[in-house]
Amino acid sequence: MKRPHIVLFNPDQWRGDVLGHMGNRAAVTPNLDRLVAGEAVSFRNAFCQNPVCTPSRCSFMSGWYPHVRGHRTMYHMMQPDEPVLLKTLKDAGYFVWWGGKNDLVPAKNGFAAYCDIKYAPERNPRPSFGGDLRRGLPGSDTYYSFYVGKIALEEEEPFYYDSDWANILGAIEFIKQAPKDQPLCLYLPILYPHPPYAVEEPWYSRIDRSVLPKRIAAHELRGDKPSMLSGLRERYNMQGWTEERWTELRATYYGMCARVDHQFGLLVEALKEAGIYDDTALFFFSDHGDFTGDYGLVEKTQNTFEDCLTRVPFIVKPPASAGVKPGIRDALAELVDLPATVHDYAGIVPDYTHFGKSLAPVVAGEADEHRDAVFCEGGRLHGEFHCNESAPANADPSMLYWPRGEMQRSEGPEHTKAAMIRTKRYKYVRRLYETDELYDLERDPGETENRIGDSSLAHVLLSLKERMLDFYQTTCDVVPHARDAREK
Repeated sequence: MKRPHIVLFNPDQWRGDVLGHMGNRAAVTPNLDRLVAGEAVSFRNAFCQNPVCTPSRCSFMSGWYPHVRGHRTMYHMMQPDEPVLLKTLKDAGYFVWWGGKNDLVPAKNGFAAYCDIKYAPERNPRPSFGGDLRRGLPGSDTYYSFYVGKIALEEEEPFYYDSDWANILGAIEFIKQAPKDQPLCLYLPILYPHPPYAVEEPWYSRIDRSVLPKRIAAHELRGDKPSMLSGLRERYNMQGWTEERWTELRATYYGMCARVDHQFGLLVEALKEAGIYDDTALFFFSDHGDFTGDYGLVEKTQNTFEDCLTRVPFIVKPPASAGVKPGIRDALAELVDLPATVHDYAGIVPDYTHFGKSLAPVVAGEADEHRDAVFCEGGRLHGEFHCNESAPANADPSMLYWPRGEMQRSEGPEHTKAAMIRTKRYKYVRRLYETDELYDLERDPGETENRIGDSSLAHVLLSLKERMLDFYQTTCDVVPHARDAREK
C-alpha cells in the first residue's frame, strides 16, 4: 500500500474548550473550524494521560500510560530501548522532520534514532514571550502570575519571530523541497499557547473579551479539594485580582491559540501547494491544558485532573484513501490512541504491546463509541525525592515556577500520587494521602462540589473503583514480544 504522509501538529498546553467549532464564541480558530467542517473529526472528549509536558509526551508517543515504565516526571524521558512513534515511523521508511521542543528523549542520547532532521533555524529566534516577563516586584500580585499581555513589534514587522515562528517557517520550507520518494512525517511540537501569557498583534486584539466563557472562581468550590490547589493560590498571591484583570489574562491566552491556528493554516496551505495534502494524515492535538484563571489559578499542576487540564483538542484528518465523516464526535478518547491511529493509517504492525486503540473507525463514521472511560495519573510517593521535580527552574523564589516547585517538594499530602477515571458523566480521583474526589459532571461540569461522601452516589463510586482496578490490572506491565530461549 502507499503509505500516507503524517503531520503531528502538537501545540503545548491548549485547553480542549478553546475551539470555535466546539461552541466557544470567544475562540478564534477559523482554520481548525473549517477543517472539522469538511475533512476532519474533532473529539470533544479527548484526554491526556498526565497533565504536564514530559509524562504526557512519553505516553502519547509510546501508547503506554505513565505508570507502565515510570514516565511520570519531567525528568524521566523515553530511553533508547523504549518505543517512540517517531522511531517506529523512521524504521518503517518514513523521512522524519522534527521542528520544535523536545521534552521526550534525553538530549544526551541524540536524535538520530528518532528523526532524519532535528531542525535548527539558520536565523536565531528572538526570546520567547517578547523577552520581557513584566513580573513586577517580589511579593506583588503579578510576580507569579505568568501574565505579560501584548508583545511589541518592531516597525514593519509582520509577527514576533520566536522559536514557534522559526519552526513553522522551517516546516513550510521543508515541505517545498521534501524527498519525493519517501513518505514524510512532520512533527511540530511548538511552544504556544504555553504561558507566560503573551502574544503580538493582530492576535492580541482579535479576542472579543465580552464573550469569554464564565471563569470558575475559587469561591465556588465546595467540599474537600486537593491541597495542591489552595497551596498554589496562596503562593501565587493573586487572590485580589479583579475579574477585569483575569479577563485580560484569559484573552491573551485565547490570542495565543488564535496565533497557533493561523500558523496551522499556513502549514495546510503549504501541503496543498506541494500537492501532498490529500495524501496526508493530519493530527492536531495538545499534551495537556491550562488553568487560565479557573479556580483562581494559572499554568497547571502535576497531580490534579480538572477538565481544563486533562481535556485537550484532538483533531484527525485522515488521508484521502481512508474514510471520514467530518464533524465533532462525543466518543471518549485518549492521547495513547495517537500511535495506534497512526499505525493504522500507515499500515504498520507494532512489535510491542501498547494500550492505544485506533480512532480510524470513529473518524470514518463506522463507530459511535470508542472507550467507556479515560484515565490520567500523576504525583509521587513520600520519599520519592527523585520524583519531586525540584530543579534550578523552580528551586529559588525568584523563579517563575517556584510556587509549583515548592508544592511538589513538600513531604506533606500536596504532591500525593493520584489517579483519575472519567466517564462521560462521572469523574473519580483516588488520592493516596488526601481525600478522594467524585464529581457528577452532568450536574457540575466545573467540578466545584466534591461528592465523595454522598451516599446517593455510593453505587457509582463502587463501579468506578472496580473499573480503575481493571485498568491497572490490564495495563500494569508490558511483556516483550521476543521470547528468551530456555537453554541450559
